[in-house]
Amino acid sequence: MIVTLTVNPSLDRLVTLGGPLRRGAVQRAGGTAADPGGKGVNVSRVVHAAGAGTVAVLPADQGDPLLVGLARLGVPAIPVPVGHEVRSNITVAEPDGTTTKLNAPGMPLALEAVRALEDVVVSVADGADWLALCGSLPPGLPDDWYARLARRLGARSDGPLLAVDTSGAALAASAIPGVALLKPNSEELAELVGLGADAGAAFESRAAAGDLAPARAAAEELHRATGATVLATLGAAGALLVTADGAWAAVPPPIAVRSTVGAGDSALAGYLIAHTRGATPPERLSLAVAYGAAAAAQPGTRAPRPEDLAVAGVQVTTL
Repeated sequence: MIVTLTVNPSLDRLVTLGGPLRRGAVQRAGGTAADPGGKGVNVSRVVHAAGAGTVAVLPADQGDPLLVGLARLGVPAIPVPVGHEVRSNITVAEPDGTTTKLNAPGMPLALEAVRALEDVVVSVADGADWLALCGSLPPGLPDDWYARLARRLGARSDGPLLAVDTSGAALAASAIPGVALLKPNSEELAELVGLGADAGAAFESRAAAGDLAPARAAAEELHRATGATVLATLGAAGALLVTADGAWAAVPPPIAVRSTVGAGDSALAGYLIAHTRGATPPERLSLAVAYGAAAAAQPGTRAPRPEDLAVAGVQVTTL
């Protein structure tokens, strides 16, 4: 069972354009869609589509459009009432795969709702394989909220393995012993080891040219500092996996990118699915990259399914 917590979920609204985005102009959309979103919600959608057990914990009132969407997809969810509608995010997708995201900050959560979320997560996580703490924090929650929750869960002998996929100060505060898996992208990885966003872009460009040394050094530094397995996604260049047993790199098969929204979330889902099935580290990385690539090849925010994967086309290298 893979439990996800999305403390700042969203209804993801997609606008698909027939041509390049023109700032300041009026353009007719080629299509629109609205899907339940937020990093943990996306992970649960992928896990559910794979036929594996999952439940998504999130703050939302009964009848919220996000919950209606999850029910339509059949994704199990446990909502905690908050007294307001879930935020909406807008993604503009261009024909060449360029995506522009406009993310709302979300609404602050009342202290009672925060405590209820914590209690629900602790209860539902009993006996689970993984608990994934995912996404941004809504206004008002401290940067170390995930870390506090991780410490509370880590004190339980029957607790699940913990994965964290967030960004900024929340990610830095969560890079602590006891977290089993950290999933930064290239920019987040650079920031975690004290480098700037430009270094993250360089990680991707150099990896695409076959030079994995800078990204690998950063991922290994993060692993040594925290003891966590590091799954670092590098965009079109694939991903790196660093564990106590070694390091691996994987390159996805060639794809036509349609939307990168949710690709990192799908990669995390692929890794967690493989881990719960007893796969080896390189097999976990292979499935993670296959899922990330499949997500990028999908229109909008549709969760990739097993039949969308091209696992055989993923090239894994032992470093």
